[in-house]
Amino acid sequence: MPRPATAAYVDTSYLVAAALDERAGRVGNRLRRYRWLLASNLLEAELRSTLLREPAAGDPDSLLSSIAWVQPDRPLSRELWRIAAAGPLSGAAMWHLAHALYLAPDGTGLDFLTLDPRQQAAASALGFAKIEAAPARRPRPRTR
Repeated sequence: MPRPATAAYVDTSYLVAAALDERAGRVGNRLRRYRWLLASNLLEAELRSTLLREPAAGDPDSLLSSIAWVQPDRPLSRELWRIAAAGPLSGAAMWHLAHALYLAPDGTGLDFLTLDPRQQAAASALGFAKIEAAPARRPRPRTR
């Protein structure tokens, strides 16, 4: 049985859910399992932009302080071509996957955390382990 990854590339969707505690703490619990959390610095802009629109959201600095920024030393054209062949995604979704592929070209040793089902399907097709998204919080039954 393969050893669990100690590092994870974190997509913005995952960090937004952690910031808003949308999944009853399950997203945050998964993040704490990893020794290293990695991301493109696009995540910071996406996270801050999203949280500005959420009145209940706090300052994202504590979440961002746990991220090690991936800054490739070359264009990511090879990775972007591979991702495009895996299926259509938004530019931001491709960018995050390209950074993860830059770190782990065959997907081994690095988990890719996202709550976007299309991005997760592409990540799996590219060799990353399928990480089940934390289920959404179930609505509580109303009591009268």
